Amino acid sequence: MRHWIDIAENCRHVMQIRMDRLDWNQLKAFLETAETGSLSAAARKLGLSQPTLSRQVAAVEKQLGVTLFERVGRTMVLTDTGTVLLEHARVMGAAAEDLDMAATGRSQAVEGGVCISASDVVAAYLLPGVLSRLRRQAPGIVVEVVTSDALSDLRRREADIAVRHVRPEQPDLIGRWIRDADAGFYASRAWVRRHGHPRTAEEAARHGFVGGARSGPYLDYLRRHGLPIVAANLSCHAENSLTNWALVQAGLGIGAMMDEVANRVPDVVRVLDEVPPVRFPFWLVTHRELRTARRIRVVFDALAVALGEEREPARPTRAAR
Repeated sequence: MRHWIDIAENCRHVMQIRMDRLDWNQLKAFLETAETGSLSAAARKLGLSQPTLSRQVAAVEKQLGVTLFERVGRTMVLTDTGTVLLEHARVMGAAAEDLDMAATGRSQAVEGGVCISASDVVAAYLLPGVLSRLRRQAPGIVVEVVTSDALSDLRRREADIAVRHVRPEQPDLIGRWIRDADAGFYASRAWVRRHGHPRTAEEAARHGFVGGARSGPYLDYLRRHGLPIVAANLSCHAENSLTNWALVQAGLGIGAMMDEVANRVPDVVRVLDEVPPVRFPFWLVTHRELRTARRIRVVFDALAVALGEEREPARPTRAAR
């Protein structure tokens, strides 16, 4: 407990220091070293020699009276105090970037990298069209897409924006609900020709399914949805949702998929028609401090608009021909 009290005291001390006592070049040295985790990488990015950058980081620590980094091998690891102060430094950096753009007549330009985290299905099927539109709107933004379902990637700064299906509960994250989407159960036309067209939950128990592990969350999820499925029903399974969807298309069993994704694939059929669809939300999530960066605001708002529109009319249910 005393450890965190000391950190808080250090942070309060730092925040009392007037802005005009901080050298922006030194602050940039701290920011880049924190972001890259390496003095050499930060020096290359800023166009400085490593000794020069190291002196600038040391000057920040001396001026603030705190230790910001610990050296672990060749890596510079933030101390607890450094991690807390990094949030404030990012806000200052974003404000400085906006001021620089305005001063140089580039206030409408939006440039830089933005990392978007999304599930593998959303990343493969929904994001490409959205990012194509964003590319036309803001060609200076370079997007990195990371496939992940964890909100922890935002808190560890592994992503700037996350597309998620749960509301964020962490106080340092902010979220915007976009819309609700539906998912149903599908099989390939070839599978339906071989096995028939099951429509009820009772019929589902007689057929093979494709999904996650043979025990754990996926089976629990199916049972909570009213399907009497046991491990023996899983004829094929993988942890990756895209792999499972490929297995469904190959005729290996029934699998769940977002309707707007399944509607794009002509060779699959909606089955278990009498089982209610699964409804789930779309949330856009980012860190509170990251929302102050212009490029992240632009991407966040563009995703909100595009994903809100990214839906296709449901096709009528029909048996395989």
